[in-house]
Amino acid sequence: MTASPLTVGAGVDLLALTAELVDVASPSREEAPLVDLLEDRLRAAAHLEVTRVGDNLVARTRLGRRWRLALAGHTDTVPANGNDVARLVGDRLSGVGSADMKGGLAVMLQLALEVSEPAVDCTYVFYAREEVGSAESGLGELFDRRPDLLEADAALLGEPTEGALEAGCQGTMRLRVTLRGARAHTARPWMGRNAIHRLAGLLGDLEAYVERRPVIDGCEFREALQAVSVQAGVAGNVVPDQAELVVNHRFAPDRSAEEAEAHVREVLGPWLTDGDTVERTECASGAAPSHTHPLIATLVERNDLAVRAKLGWTDVARFAARGVPAANFGPGDSTVAHTQGEYLDRRHLDAVWTATHDLVTRGPDVA
Repeated sequence: MTASPLTVGAGVDLLALTAELVDVASPSREEAPLVDLLEDRLRAAAHLEVTRVGDNLVARTRLGRRWRLALAGHTDTVPANGNDVARLVGDRLSGVGSADMKGGLAVMLQLALEVSEPAVDCTYVFYAREEVGSAESGLGELFDRRPDLLEADAALLGEPTEGALEAGCQGTMRLRVTLRGARAHTARPWMGRNAIHRLAGLLGDLEAYVERRPVIDGCEFREALQAVSVQAGVAGNVVPDQAELVVNHRFAPDRSAEEAEAHVREVLGPWLTDGDTVERTECASGAAPSHTHPLIATLVERNDLAVRAKLGWTDVARFAARGVPAANFGPGDSTVAHTQGEYLDRRHLDAVWTATHDLVTRGPDVA
């Protein structure tokens, strides 16, 4: 049975609005057409101050409220995979970016347009290039060029959480491990040392790795250490003298990047000999849960939200690093994000709208 659509100001159907946003292609580095659409609509709202920085867009109320809440979401998607056109069947919308995270953008856009007198000042942050390397992040660009636009008491990131609150986030790092050997003819392998064969013990330890599961502020994080890339080989008749392995470590926010790296090196250590190297190639620290902040706690308590740890890395960490408590809260299922069958269900979209609208229009349960 199809549920009746939840309509908001001016009879807007949020799932139909999300479908409209899905139909505007916005793969990473090509977000401009979608940002143009958002900018046109937001600039038509007299109660908003709108600033564009490159392909990033920030709309703010300036009412002098006691609290300021940032609502942030990325405008880019992964490349389409035969799912570039929105497909709406009953209460399910399919299409690239429907879950990650144009449903969240639809909530932000409609809130910005509809709620002209919020109980808390609102900052709506639409930023580019989240799905690529962190060095290109549009949110990072805003923090570098216009940090004043991002000042807030707390922030909600519209990442897909199925309407639950995902607190904090884990850190992530990649390390390149280079094992050395000695070349020889494959007819006389005893005269060399096979670097590829040296990977066997190390890969076995990674396969058997037992992860930590620390509980922080009631949220259980689950770490991981995985091999994600292997490069090796010289020729079909040559014993290889070098093998490169890339490992990815997801670490809980109770560890610093330095502590996490030391842990990985400890795991790798028994398999390293003279001439081998380990190089950290990328790292982003995590963020501790902050769901006890009045704005976030009110959201949780009024709506009886499930609270769990965010096991991936999100831009919650960028806000947290600058002293802004933040959490992930958005429609959509993260397990279908980036897949050809990505979809968004109306019930999660409506639930996120209802909870966020209530927070923005009523404010927190404190003076």
